[in-house]
Amino acid sequence: MILKSLPKKQIRVFLVLTLITIILASAPWWVSRADIRLLGEFYSFLALAVLWNLLAGYTGLISVGQQAFVGVGGYAMFIVTAKLGISPFLSVPISMLAAALIAGVFAPLLFRLNGAHFAIGTWVAAETISLCFFMVPELGGGAGMSLPTDVVKSIASSRAMREMTIYWLMLGLGLGTIFAVYALLLSKTGLALMALRDNEIAAASLGINIWKTKFVMYIAVAAATGAIGAVIFFQKLRISPESAFSLNDWTIIIIFIVVIGGIGKLEGAIVGTIVFFILRETLADYGVVYLIVLGVFAIIIMMFSRKGIWGMFEEKFKRSLLPVTREP
Repeated sequence: MILKSLPKKQIRVFLVLTLITIILASAPWWVSRADIRLLGEFYSFLALAVLWNLLAGYTGLISVGQQAFVGVGGYAMFIVTAKLGISPFLSVPISMLAAALIAGVFAPLLFRLNGAHFAIGTWVAAETISLCFFMVPELGGGAGMSLPTDVVKSIASSRAMREMTIYWLMLGLGLGTIFAVYALLLSKTGLALMALRDNEIAAASLGINIWKTKFVMYIAVAAATGAIGAVIFFQKLRISPESAFSLNDWTIIIIFIVVIGGIGKLEGAIVGTIVFFILRETLADYGVVYLIVLGVFAIIIMMFSRKGIWGMFEEKFKRSLLPVTREP
């Protein structure tokens, strides 16, 4: 029913995404195990980038504290599996709920802030949550904890099958996030978000509830980020406050990806993730040079196009990979 109500170009996008999903789902049978782990990591970063872009590029909430929800999702998975004996797969929706609850607690306070103050507020909130987990000895304190062997075996009977299962989970979250956000942007809520992105004052004059829209998006993004965090630490099999609440891994890199790809465009997160992984895999062996190149590359992109790589492409060729306009 949803597809029937869409113009042909959007239907084609969904069909292409479905075909890509099917092809990538078969990857464990024609890609090496090392590449499977790399692809799984790519999907997780892709999903985080799409979500942060939705939050910052459409609702205007520049968060520097998304690592809080990755960490809460990861720790929620460890707690319910290792301490309560719940299935690892059931822990994913529980992680979503835990992250959403944390976001619901902090959102009314954070939403009193604007701009840079909001960004700093999200970082302080994330650090506060991290310190709370750091002081819990039952969770290993600062040293962290590992998933018990019986929990690891409950994911799959063999290591190869476990890696395949985690790969499929990450693929589902990565491409599922793109599907969900694209569908959202095609809905009435998506129109409201694009109005917010273009002109918040004009959006309010059209009757859009700015506070409610931002609050719902913040909670939804937090919940999805919590699910991604749970699956990320499925793969790692070990968690600590430092790794779970890493500002660099789960926020700074994601911001870099979105900025170089193109903020406020769904395609920007996809392009940025691809570019980041190409740079990382090419330059990772060069130590500090790798970080210098990333910084210089970001500066060059921002100097020549504040809309990022995808923005430059779109302006020049007038083409959209994921069109959200409703014209047939």
